[in-house]
Amino acid sequence: MTDETTTTQPQEQNLTDSPHYLAQALMANGIKNMYGVVGIPVTDFARIAQGMGMRFIGMRHEEDAVNAAAAEGFLTGKPAVALTVSAPGFLNGLAAMLEATTNGFPVIMIGGSSTRHVVDMHEGEYEGLDQMNYAKAFCKESFRIDKIEDIPLAVARAMHIACSGRPGAVYIDFPDDAVAQTMDKDEAAAKLWTANQPNPAMPPAQASIDEALKLLSEAKNPLMVVGKGAALAQAEDELKEFVSKTDIPFQPMSMAKGLIPDDDPHCTASARGLALRTADVVLLVGARLNWMLNFGEGKEWNPNVKFIQIEIDPNEIENARPIACPVVGDIKSAMTMLNAGLEKTPFKASAEWLSAIQADSKQNDEKFAARINSGKVPMGHYDALGAIKKVYDQHKDVIITNEGANTLDDCRNIIDIYQPRHRLDCGTWGVMGCAVGYSIGAAVSTGKQVLYIGGDSGFGFDGMEVEVACRYNLPITFVVLNNGGIYRGDFENLGNDGDPSPLTLTYDAHYEKMIEAFGGKGYYATTPDEVEQMVGEAVASGKPSFVHVQLADYAGKESGHISNLNPKPVVGPLATSEVTADPYIEGAHM
Repeated sequence: MTDETTTTQPQEQNLTDSPHYLAQALMANGIKNMYGVVGIPVTDFARIAQGMGMRFIGMRHEEDAVNAAAAEGFLTGKPAVALTVSAPGFLNGLAAMLEATTNGFPVIMIGGSSTRHVVDMHEGEYEGLDQMNYAKAFCKESFRIDKIEDIPLAVARAMHIACSGRPGAVYIDFPDDAVAQTMDKDEAAAKLWTANQPNPAMPPAQASIDEALKLLSEAKNPLMVVGKGAALAQAEDELKEFVSKTDIPFQPMSMAKGLIPDDDPHCTASARGLALRTADVVLLVGARLNWMLNFGEGKEWNPNVKFIQIEIDPNEIENARPIACPVVGDIKSAMTMLNAGLEKTPFKASAEWLSAIQADSKQNDEKFAARINSGKVPMGHYDALGAIKKVYDQHKDVIITNEGANTLDDCRNIIDIYQPRHRLDCGTWGVMGCAVGYSIGAAVSTGKQVLYIGGDSGFGFDGMEVEVACRYNLPITFVVLNNGGIYRGDFENLGNDGDPSPLTLTYDAHYEKMIEAFGGKGYYATTPDEVEQMVGEAVASGKPSFVHVQLADYAGKESGHISNLNPKPVVGPLATSEVTADPYIEGAHM
């Protein structure tokens, strides 16, 4: 019999090799989809996995492959696989792998790599890199398969680590000297196992639940802030029950929109400022006190606010400020226990508190309505997104993916979400170039229609993936709002070399032509009515399509809603803004 670690190709029917065995292990653990870019040394692995029944989606860039797999993890709660080639391809995937880990999306990245002993001795191997150790800073854990016998172990551990606690990315290194190994097929089958309960429930201590309810019952103005951790936990039923029983107002963070529909009367999305400034006890459910919530401090918050934090990772408790009541455990269990505890410690948010929220929401919505129906041409972001909202309100089961600066901020404010896990964006880390990959992962993993809404700058990072959408005939409508620049298109070159400003892009571009090159249908819209008609037609078609929305080049605000993170020089021509105020965004609310 051939030795089980021989590097020759199997010649007999009773042998299996590493690519077959790895695909078998992944599929046995319920992984259905793989997104990647093939090449040395994993080309045959992708073809073999496809032949064995796994769906392989060939992407154009590794970062987008990881983002697509991560989106599937967010939407389904189960990791997909992203496949990269060695060294440069592997490095391309690192940013997206860290984004997945920071956002809490479960994903497994497998990277082909070069011969170990040559790399380790620095002999100058082709694309030689110690990928396993490079990956460690970007994911929850990093493994290397050196022996074919270890494949079941690597996959099972990856499943547990990617899914349990706060989910995230796991990297598996697959070097070429392991790719070629073989072993007896019967022995391989006997050694195969699947991860046992990779995402177990972790109920919090009852004492912390009791203390949380006590604080809430004593509050004058209680508030619940719901983050994407609750979406990952699929805790929407428990959250709805809690709101129904307590009348507590809730503020949804971006990817938590839709866990409870945005049009629910308890939603504070249109009254965020009042809610945060006035709340005296805040229940954080899967939301972190990070930069998006100003770390729970400052003028945005009631200075005497007390926080209750439901968090599965104890390292996140008091990461920025004191927490009056930590509740360490998984969100679904915690919310179930809170609902049960209401029988012993009931509380109801006051009618006065809820009425104040609703009155502020109504006032702000009326101001917003005027902005999104201004009728101005050329359009601003509000006009275009208001038109898209009319379409979305007729297609509430469409998944929205979103990126950009103003396009991201304003879309989050304008377009309501009605179902859980129907909005994906850059999330905690705030990076661009993720949403086209997310669109592909969402379409593949759910079969639902996807509506991508991006700015012309954000789209530029990952736009080539529209070819993938066409190649696989995915039901994605891409909408790009073009104002000709990063933030906006009317920045001036402060020098005299004749070049465009560093923030200037091509204003008279026709991005819709990209999808036409690959067989999709393109549209060009210049008015709100055209936006509504064309986006509606594209979504209804269920086919790969693209709507280019032409905005004014002065539409937008530098850095969107986070201009405070983009400091100006103290002296010189940039000490004050070199562009005029945007008439479309002046006075916008978060």
